[in-house]
Amino acid sequence: MASRILVVEDEVAIRDMLCFVLEQHGYECIEAETYQGALEQLVEPYPDLILLDWMFPGGSGIKLLKHLKVDEMLRQIPVVMLTARGEEEDKVRGLENGADDYVTKPFSPKELMARLKTVLRRVNPTSLDDTLEVGKLKLDPISHRASLEDIALEMGPTEFKLLHFFMTHPERVYSREQLLNNVWGTNVYVEDRTVDVHIRRLRKALKDHDHLVQTVRGSGYRFSTKS
Repeated sequence: MASRILVVEDEVAIRDMLCFVLEQHGYECIEAETYQGALEQLVEPYPDLILLDWMFPGGSGIKLLKHLKVDEMLRQIPVVMLTARGEEEDKVRGLENGADDYVTKPFSPKELMARLKTVLRRVNPTSLDDTLEVGKLKLDPISHRASLEDIALEMGPTEFKLLHFFMTHPERVYSREQLLNNVWGTNVYVEDRTVDVHIRRLRKALKDHDHLVQTVRGSGYRFSTKS
């Protein structure tokens, strides 16, 4: 699934260029040119990263950063500031308010993409093709096999995708809707309760390791080795 990048930039030419470059590299681009427009894009499925200009109508990058960091569902989204401001104090101010990196205009598309990829790897360091291991549980996305203590686990394709998502996003709570969007996709109509059915099937497949998939009352589910 392609990473979704929210570009908050009020200059049309720059925004169009950014989206063109992002889409050329396989990312999905969503856009906003005002503070309110950016807020309206911060809905499920949430962007995987935000490219954020310093100033735009209705607010500022710093204001939006502060909004993100006090919201439990949004604070984990990485942010790269994108601005013409090159002064050291402005860079520090952006980073102190939660930005993950800072790119000063003018910039080259090559530099921008390198920085974005670095931030995304830092937030989610596991490649989608890497073999995952948690204790004695192992999942290989290439061969589409999961095993426990070297014994193959029997599970359906949806349970496999669900386990893969959990293992690449440990220790975070996901609502049913978030799991639907990330595992089933946004273009598929599935009822929320369907998630519960597949969670039960996944736990059954995990046998005595079913405790790894935890229910967080009133919030959703979490994959964790902690009790």
